[in-house]
Amino acid sequence: MHSRAATDRGGLAYVIGQSVRTVVARVVGVIKIEQYWMAIEPIDMRAGMETVLGKVVSVFGSAQAHHAYFFTNRRANRIKVLVTDSFGVWLAVRRLHEGHFIRTQIESGSKVEMTQSQVEALLLGLPWQRLGKARQITV
Repeated sequence: MHSRAATDRGGLAYVIGQSVRTVVARVVGVIKIEQYWMAIEPIDMRAGMETVLGKVVSVFGSAQAHHAYFFTNRRANRIKVLVTDSFGVWLAVRRLHEGHFIRTQIESGSKVEMTQSQVEALLLGLPWQRLGKARQITV
């Protein structure tokens, strides 16, 4: 039942991996995100949906539709993102096997607004603060 291409690239695991990527791409296409925010203070990664939603309200004032709110743990090797849409709330977690997410160095305040390119760099573990709003690297 497997195609030759699937067998050549790792068998069933490859086929399942491709299916998961397709599903993820479709889900991401459904969720519209207009603004990205990162909390400065770390959060306990054991926190569930209600706790993270409460933290969003306490840090950002409210949970706005089509906004994404990012939180890291103290070691910065895990990140949680809470996204609100018109129908409900999404909560996702990403863990790095090596390295850590680069946290902001802002001394005052409890949050920072981010661009989509900064979020993409953050999720890859790159120094996202260097990317300005004009997608230029700044020093």
